[in-house]
Amino acid sequence: MKSFKADYVFPVCADPIKNGVVTVDDFGKIIAVTHPNTHPAGVPVEHLSGIICPGFVNTHCHLELSHLKDKISRHTGLVNFIIDVQKFRGADSYQVLEAAVAAENEMIENGIVAVGDISNTNITIPIKAAGKLYYHSFIETFGFLPAQAEQTFNKALDLLKEFKPLSSSITPHAPYSVSKELFKLIKNYSQTGHNLISIHNQECDDENKFYRYKQGSFNDLYASFGIDISHFKPMARNSIQSVIPLLTNKQEILLVHNTCTNLKDIYFIKRFDHNIHWCFCPGANLYIENKLPKIELFINQGTNITLGTDSLASNSKLCILNEMRIIQQKFPLLSTARLMEWGTINGATYLGIDDEKGTLEAGKTPGLNLITDVDGLMLTPESKVRRLL
Repeated sequence: MKSFKADYVFPVCADPIKNGVVTVDDFGKIIAVTHPNTHPAGVPVEHLSGIICPGFVNTHCHLELSHLKDKISRHTGLVNFIIDVQKFRGADSYQVLEAAVAAENEMIENGIVAVGDISNTNITIPIKAAGKLYYHSFIETFGFLPAQAEQTFNKALDLLKEFKPLSSSITPHAPYSVSKELFKLIKNYSQTGHNLISIHNQECDDENKFYRYKQGSFNDLYASFGIDISHFKPMARNSIQSVIPLLTNKQEILLVHNTCTNLKDIYFIKRFDHNIHWCFCPGANLYIENKLPKIELFINQGTNITLGTDSLASNSKLCILNEMRIIQQKFPLLSTARLMEWGTINGATYLGIDDEKGTLEAGKTPGLNLITDVDGLMLTPESKVRRLL
């Protein structure tokens, strides 16, 4: 056994402990989280400066896009970003795998212990099977043409079989890229217990404009891909309001980005008996749209908020602490304790691993991080994370 003492310990399940001590066994399992001078006798204590907290949970990543780091320009908007991803994503499989391995190592160094990862191919299976991090893989479906729904879904089923027995499920990509027919196939499949889904939601104003009026740059996007969207009729409501009725309370639904989600959207969703979780990826939002969600609208709405990094195609680093820091700089009234919940236990709860991860409690193996260069209980632009376990 060994103990770590820091200026503050954030158990997350309880208030921060000043000069707290965390004692772990040789396998990283928490033995005790105690106040000063009450740790187990005879156990050596390592004294540290900063905040000790559980390992971070990254609920939105695209490991297989890691080779696109620094290849896509910033602030060009979502539609141009999508076009560029399709243009540059093709690469030698060794290059893609090598970049994904390096990205995983970056996440490990940055104190991430669990990841919700979007997968369109089988390239990351060997990495995930090695078990260095916990992964849930979202097998992502694209298909806006109704006639192709069944073919698209069956292709996703085939890929899902390759990922098994690793934790994985089929998910729709986004409202603008999945037909009603494909949404229904995923909904029906979710009734069988494959119920974690992750949807890119309202990343730009034009997504809502497309659903309300069939106007804006998404028409250009489909034209550039040679896709006939004459079947689509404007819905006179925002994108998320249009697709929520296509989902079910059998699904644990992660809505990712939410850059242009408004209060009416939030209230509309609350009318449905759905299990909604919100994921913010501020680093990616700034990279693509140079805009952040109205995070203050989501607080105290009774829903679960998590954090993600998105991919290295749309972010400079895979670091949950960096996402927390960006949010706190923009919304300084948000406490580090609350952001810590978003980056740990909330993500673990969504992924269904909160019995092992997310809090510092006896019997858990959540990983252990040290955050340095803090100002009391607040993060600073210089704050860094070091993985202790």
